[in-house]
Amino acid sequence: MGSSVMTEAAADNPKEIVQWRPGAVPIAVVMISLNEAHHMSAVLDNLEGFASEVFLVDSFSSDATVEIAVSRGVNVVQRRFRNFGDQWNFAVRALPITSPWTMKLDPDERLTDELKSSIASRIEGGKVQGLTLNRRLHFLGRKLPARQKVARVWRTGRCRFSDVVVNEHAIIEGKVETADGELEHHDSPNLHHWYQKQNNYTTAEATSFYEKLALADKPKLFGSSMQRRMLLKKHLRNIPFRYQLLFLHHYFAQGAWRGGRAGYIWARLRVDVFRMIEVKLIEMRRLGTTYRSTPPVLGAPHPRAIQVDGKDRLIASD
Repeated sequence: MGSSVMTEAAADNPKEIVQWRPGAVPIAVVMISLNEAHHMSAVLDNLEGFASEVFLVDSFSSDATVEIAVSRGVNVVQRRFRNFGDQWNFAVRALPITSPWTMKLDPDERLTDELKSSIASRIEGGKVQGLTLNRRLHFLGRKLPARQKVARVWRTGRCRFSDVVVNEHAIIEGKVETADGELEHHDSPNLHHWYQKQNNYTTAEATSFYEKLALADKPKLFGSSMQRRMLLKKHLRNIPFRYQLLFLHHYFAQGAWRGGRAGYIWARLRVDVFRMIEVKLIEMRRLGTTYRSTPPVLGAPHPRAIQVDGKDRLIASD
């Protein structure tokens, strides 16, 4: 149904139709967005020649995000944002993906050539159901040693996301291995933008703690690495000297010291983010209520994007 709706919508604007030129790898790349115009051209350049399909679930951006995407042949669906887990579960459930493999990508991420080659060879081998990638942070124009393993590639239909407000993660059915190469995380274009993002993020995290919402996974000492992280996240606010310990973890254990001044600033700012969550939670408890981030100014439905009705069905724009 979704595929025919996209075809019908494109037929309404035949002069504007641009098709994504399929790349060499049988994989559909899926992104979600809200006002990501500053990243959109670069991420699509990065995917050319690699992805066979590209989908974007947009939350009614007011900038040129959707215009850039449709001009490059991306399949764009616009849906109201509720939370990250909900938006990603909609994407894997409702998008008309035809490729045998699917990949989650954020607009601020880029695949190195080594990573593209590794993904292609791993999925061609047919021995895995999913892949985790090594994501490396770029901050203040520098590549930092800080790395993170993230589950991002799976056989289409064999993944769901944790149903959480923020920090969702992919839950893949079957054998998962780690690909070679790096997924570059370029984050915000400048610190002004970065602080705006962290303000929204810390409010969402504090709200999640205040309302005692579920964590991304069950906290367990002898569980997976994700479950151990959730155990630490649950109890970190009760640990003495936590700010100092957090800085030491980011600066030394994660190797940020090797990034020079940029690494030092990043490690300090990571502690500030945790402190923001903590003090916002204190305020919410004193007020006896949560508060929300300032709602973004949303754009109108784009005429070349597919819309979603109240039952999460894809419908053509008027």
